[in-house]
Amino acid sequence: MKYEISGSDIILYEDDLELDDVLDTGQAFRWDKIGENAYFGYCLDHPLEISGTKGRFVLKNTSEEDFLNVWAPYFDLGTDYSALRELYSADPVLRAACGFSRGIRLLRQDGWEALVSFIFSSNNNITRIKGIISRLAVHYGHFPTAGELCVETPESLGYLRAGFRAKYIVDAAQKVASGEVDLKKAAELPYEEAKAELMKIKGVGPKVADCVLLSGMYRTEAFPIDVWMKRVMEEYYKDGLPQEFYGTRGIAQLYLFNYIRKYKGEEK
Repeated sequence: MKYEISGSDIILYEDDLELDDVLDTGQAFRWDKIGENAYFGYCLDHPLEISGTKGRFVLKNTSEEDFLNVWAPYFDLGTDYSALRELYSADPVLRAACGFSRGIRLLRQDGWEALVSFIFSSNNNITRIKGIISRLAVHYGHFPTAGELCVETPESLGYLRAGFRAKYIVDAAQKVASGEVDLKKAAELPYEEAKAELMKIKGVGPKVADCVLLSGMYRTEAFPIDVWMKRVMEEYYKDGLPQEFYGTRGIAQLYLFNYIRKYKGEEK
């Protein structure tokens, strides 16, 4: 990881990153595009404006401490994505997917924020999800904790316009706040047990649980299956992904998802 301090900004040099591939592909829902190759968003209550392309990025008004403790982990800058793409290149479909979205990285989000976000994502589109989460954060003045949300009711969350998902958020908050569902424990459990722990929450099925495990707990063996990935598996991997990708199949999924949704989807 190469970076330098320039006044109140951090200049990051990273070849394996493109903002459109990372911040506008359904991984996280608190980012808005504010210009060409420029975004503004949040990790919990940490704001960031970031811009750049082709290996050079500017993180505006960011201290070195925040860069190292918040944003370097968030953008997974400690992982060698060139090595991962080399591993995946043994498979022709993944090789094409990596070539199409070379700048993808897995965003390492907060587990609670990811849980709330992906509950809202159920049968929803990115624009509506962003709106719901924005209204939630504006209402509280920050991203609310489970302890704050656990006293809400579906009716009191009516301002979110989240529909049936409001009752699931209340259930999630109550179970996390009470300790019935332990997110820290889930991050450390064996994969199937961790998935079962999250699925104690109403509205959290296998796909949402896998999204939370992957995006909120860096469980790279998690492999979310939505309609796009179902198409990928039926068309290219009837017997599953090659075994050698299992430990990082969640990252492989990011490449495949973007490829099938944006390139192959348009091709059809």
